[in-house]
Amino acid sequence: MSASALTEFDLHLWSEGSHFRAYEKLGAHPGERDGKVGTSFAVWAPDAEEVSVIGDFNGWQSGRHVLWPAGTTGIWQGFLEGVGPGDAYKYAIRSRFHGYRVEKSDPFGYYAEMRPKTASKVWDLDGYEWGDKDWMTHRGGRHRLDAPISVYEVHLGSWRRVPEDNNRWLTYRELAHQLADYVSEMGYTHVELLPITEHPFDGSWGYQTVGYYAPTSRFGTPQDFMFFVDTLHQRGIGVILDWVPAHFPRDQHGLGYFDGTHLFEHSDPKQGLHQDWGTFIFNFGRREISNFLIGNALFWLDKYHLDGLRVDAVASMLYLDYSRKEGEWTPNRFGGRENLDALDFLRRFNERVYLEYPDVLTVAEESTSWPMVSRPTYMGGLGFGYKWDMGWMHDTLEYFKLDPIYRKYHHNQLTFRMIYAFGENFMLPLSHDEVVHGKGSLIAKMPGDEWQKFANLRLLFGYMFSQPGKKLLFMGCDFGQWREWSEERSLDWHLLDQPLHKGMQRWIRDLNTIYRGEAALHQHDCDPAGFEWIDCCDADTGVISLVRKSSIPGNEILLAFNFTPVARLNYHIGAPHGGRWQEILNSDAQLYGGSGQGNFGGVSTAPVPAHGRPYLLNITIPPLGMVAFKYSG
Repeated sequence: MSASALTEFDLHLWSEGSHFRAYEKLGAHPGERDGKVGTSFAVWAPDAEEVSVIGDFNGWQSGRHVLWPAGTTGIWQGFLEGVGPGDAYKYAIRSRFHGYRVEKSDPFGYYAEMRPKTASKVWDLDGYEWGDKDWMTHRGGRHRLDAPISVYEVHLGSWRRVPEDNNRWLTYRELAHQLADYVSEMGYTHVELLPITEHPFDGSWGYQTVGYYAPTSRFGTPQDFMFFVDTLHQRGIGVILDWVPAHFPRDQHGLGYFDGTHLFEHSDPKQGLHQDWGTFIFNFGRREISNFLIGNALFWLDKYHLDGLRVDAVASMLYLDYSRKEGEWTPNRFGGRENLDALDFLRRFNERVYLEYPDVLTVAEESTSWPMVSRPTYMGGLGFGYKWDMGWMHDTLEYFKLDPIYRKYHHNQLTFRMIYAFGENFMLPLSHDEVVHGKGSLIAKMPGDEWQKFANLRLLFGYMFSQPGKKLLFMGCDFGQWREWSEERSLDWHLLDQPLHKGMQRWIRDLNTIYRGEAALHQHDCDPAGFEWIDCCDADTGVISLVRKSSIPGNEILLAFNFTPVARLNYHIGAPHGGRWQEILNSDAQLYGGSGQGNFGGVSTAPVPAHGRPYLLNITIPPLGMVAFKYSG
């Protein structure tokens, strides 16, 4: 392979902020040049006085392999004969200011040393033979608004470990088959990975990224990660990456104060320092920075066949006063609190991603009421495919924490969502954020004795899967793990030896199966045509009933929920069609750990109007339970 130098056109595109494949030229690229075998290096450091490459090959001595400026772009480049894949390296930078000297890892590095070491490694991403052609050809249909999307959120370092081998992590290749087996068995459509971009601190879970172009070396090589993605694709499972363009850590070897100036971060501390996390904020208004980030997004789609990017902490990017008090932020040029540069970046990011990959997903973690997050930019939106519904998550969890005796006074926390449910393309998240930092596990949040806690959690999941919107559930929640999640240990898989935990897992599997198999439960996830309340006002008995519909006439599913521990016998709900309605889900089935109360497989209507519909169903709704019925004629 030829290790070609930067061309004048490359330099022009970089300076213009439109070199979306800059990773092909910047960074370290092994190969041949002028008949010599080695590696070409290029790094952007416009305020450096000298840049040299250091590594084992020169005893880590600066000044021995000096790079030269490429025009006036601030890029330094050079070719080192004899340096090749696997060699560790850094850039030794001497700034024009204050005699500042620093050793930096490569912003475009493809691979990194295992922490606590911090050097980049020369690596060649070619050579892997992908076997996912069928998936890549047809994945667009799996990402449509009318497709079922149920996401399993995973932290690779703690999903499963090897206790007999010093509690080590599984490798990408070990994870590939084991995770594919589990996700396939459970019926999820996608996995979403907490950030696997290289990061120095395990406790950041990847959210303090240093190596934006490097999958973490904790679990193997870049080709090992390709194998991981490929394996899941061949099993029909999509892979979404949690991506963090909102901020980056201040570690000396990272992007901060890169060439003796605030190069990647905004120089104004009111815009360049994140108050909550003690990290730097990218200078989104600088062309080269937006270029670096948009190119990074495309890199993961190009080289690793990823199916989507979930963008972390979007709210912190949108507002100049995010987590800041009066006097701690600077208004924009119109006097407002909106971060205009970040807005422009997010729109450009979504436009470029969907232009080149219309068959992938972009998902915003956005916790405010900013309008049109998941609407096209030509309509004035931000251009995301989906937005996490943080309001639903918060209101619903607050409701479920309540002792049922008080729930009737907070009934609106369940029903309020439908006022805004179709204003965005929503994904309903019960994510890692809800089971860390002293918040406890999901099941620990539920009130009552052990049986009631499990019944409440099954009810929560049943209500989640009945609501319009795509689904996301964090690992361990699907079998009712008691302990709060920690990145330092494996999930408590041994709990599956206990019937209630095994029953919870079966419940999630069956919810996924019904959600995927019944068009009424997913086809109109983002369309009001697919949803109707039957009765959302019966707060005194703690019952809600609703209808989910597909575009096929008569293809409807009726669902009823009892949020109290008292069984509702002979409960009446209206039905649109006369005849037999088959009970297709019952969270109180003994198979799931319930008490076995239900409707003996189905009920028939009576020709009595109810709830504005021509027929009536007389049903049993189990205590702290949900039932779902499908019309069978």
